Amino acid sequence: MTSYARALNSSGGFFDVPARREELNKIEAQASAPDFWNDQVAAQKSLQDRSRLEKKIERQEHFESQIADAEVLFEFAEEDETSIKELHSLIERLEHDLSQAETEMLLAGDNDRRNAICTIHPGAGGTESQDWAEMLLRMYLKWAEQREFKAEVLEYQPGEEAGLKSVTFRVEGEYAYGLLAAEAGVHRLVRISPFDQAARRHTSFASLFVYPEIDEDIEVEINDKDLRVDTYRATGAGGQHINTTDSAVRITHIPTGIVVSCQNQRSQHQNRAVAMQVLRSRLYELELERRRAETAELEANKADISFGSQIRSYVLAPYQLVKDTRTKLERGNVEAVLGGDIDDFIKAYLLARKAA
Repeated sequence: MTSYARALNSSGGFFDVPARREELNKIEAQASAPDFWNDQVAAQKSLQDRSRLEKKIERQEHFESQIADAEVLFEFAEEDETSIKELHSLIERLEHDLSQAETEMLLAGDNDRRNAICTIHPGAGGTESQDWAEMLLRMYLKWAEQREFKAEVLEYQPGEEAGLKSVTFRVEGEYAYGLLAAEAGVHRLVRISPFDQAARRHTSFASLFVYPEIDEDIEVEINDKDLRVDTYRATGAGGQHINTTDSAVRITHIPTGIVVSCQNQRSQHQNRAVAMQVLRSRLYELELERRRAETAELEANKADISFGSQIRSYVLAPYQLVKDTRTKLERGNVEAVLGGDIDDFIKAYLLARKAA
């Protein structure tokens, strides 16, 4: 058990509880000042920092509690079979939690802590690719659920026979963008087609795009004259107003050609507000891309994020294998991966990016 304790104590700033408590005390003192709310933006940022610090301290204390429990179980393990089982289970949970903490330590970008707005589009191939896009959506929604993130589908266009033509969804949680950005790119599926009467093997492609959700404190200039707003009747699963009114909203940003939609809110006004939020995030990411393109760093990593670059293959036939083409990481349990177990792939990519 001492190896876990050493790992926690040697992990630097992430697990430095005294330093975190000192930061927290400073924020608490600032929040108590009479003029704290004079600057609303700064006050909100301070409260967000306080929340993050509280979570980090809580996680450290949770780790220490788990290690203490494990040490007790270890003492009884030689004579008690029940303690052995409990110890193995506790160690597995501790390793999982520690791995998640180590992954978050790799995220230091300006937007990594933000919520994520994601879109999935099928590639060429009709029903096959549209069904694969639906499978990817389920994978990411299950991943979000396992991490206790909140996921919400904002816009969904079903395929003609199966699957989807496009989907936009938001994932809300700390580091959602930083984690999901590691998944951006083209995903390839090889399987025996359930839509082919001859039971032939098919290859399908679908792409994931990920954008940071932008807060109100970041200004993104959008002129009304640059927008075309269309309303239409929503399709697919949704709230009680789905298919009863023309409440869905599609906004086209004419200068860039960016199109965003929202259909799952209860009114046209709410759908427009969410669509504008997505548009702001898309335009912000576009500006970041333009700035990064001016540096050698983006040119070196461009293949990792551009459409058409295959980042991972999921093979269901003639064998079972998921392989990340960037990190060469492989997993044989394809069902688990498609069920949302993708943290290993995210961590491997972040480690490789840091080492590059």
